[in-house]
Amino acid sequence: MKNEKNKLTSRASFTIKVPEALGESRAFLHFREALSKVAPIDRPVLLIGERGTGKELAASRLHFLSKRWQGPLVALNCSALSSSLIESELFGYEKGAFTGAVERRRGRFESADGGTLFLDEIGSIPMEVQEKILRVVEYGSFERVGSPERVDVDVRIVAATHANLEALAEQERFKRDLLDRLSFEVLYLPPLRERREDIVLLANHFAVRMAHELEREEVPRFSDMALRALENYTWPGNVRELKNVVERAVYRSDSSVITQILFNPFRREGVVAEILSREAEQEVRQESKFPEDRRLSLKDAVETLEVNLLQEALEASRYSQRMAASMLGLTYHQLRGMLRKYKDRVA
Repeated sequence: MKNEKNKLTSRASFTIKVPEALGESRAFLHFREALSKVAPIDRPVLLIGERGTGKELAASRLHFLSKRWQGPLVALNCSALSSSLIESELFGYEKGAFTGAVERRRGRFESADGGTLFLDEIGSIPMEVQEKILRVVEYGSFERVGSPERVDVDVRIVAATHANLEALAEQERFKRDLLDRLSFEVLYLPPLRERREDIVLLANHFAVRMAHELEREEVPRFSDMALRALENYTWPGNVRELKNVVERAVYRSDSSVITQILFNPFRREGVVAEILSREAEQEVRQESKFPEDRRLSLKDAVETLEVNLLQEALEASRYSQRMAASMLGLTYHQLRGMLRKYKDRVA
């Protein structure tokens, strides 16, 4: 029976293997402290955060800091399944329970027995399935689909969502009793825009890992211009987006010095557009503190910044226009056009 259990678990590929999260910002360290405090307490935990903030990493850390760390860590992305499939995925089914059920199958609750079950995007679970989850939380038992037989399990639930579960409960789209049971502790994962001190640390970490994957010998580093772009970006996709952007930058760079940052691969702009939009706004805000006769218009501020960036790139490239264009994320012809525009202001 033990071998059969191991075989089924392996075949389903349920176990999560994830690296540890990184950060030094106050917001991140406060979150880590709260997580470490609740991890040894054998009660459900609810993780709330935007996409890409690392909810799966947090669930993994909760598990490995708990008394269940030697047990299985099993995950289910509830938003990835239709309402007709999620019940059988969670609770399993008996042979002949429905068309296609040719043999008994264990569900995620059984696979997580003695360990932790991570339910990602729990807000998307249908109400009728929520009722069965509530029964497991309260009594530690359930029935497989198509069977009256009771199955007893010992599982700690860690749930995650980006949705407002309280609002869903008010709309009767999420069971209030289940929300109360799952929220023994509620941990809010800070978005990357609230932990800007961690951006460079994370970027360097992802860059080194990508360089190692590409079997490059030199350690990658970011130019000052690229670092400013990373730090000034809003990161709507949070750490997941940062990882993707950095890995793309390392892979596309022919040098160990990363000079181009492409935030959106569906647009062809490079680093300049992002820097201009952020730094021009900052410059205008700073100018607004000066007397009226010393203020710059947004157009003047953008032009001043463009001239400065062009001058920096030309000097850094020893006036190689093709290299300067590459550093700025521009085509050669785009750079030539900007030089013509500012021919009287760029040395």
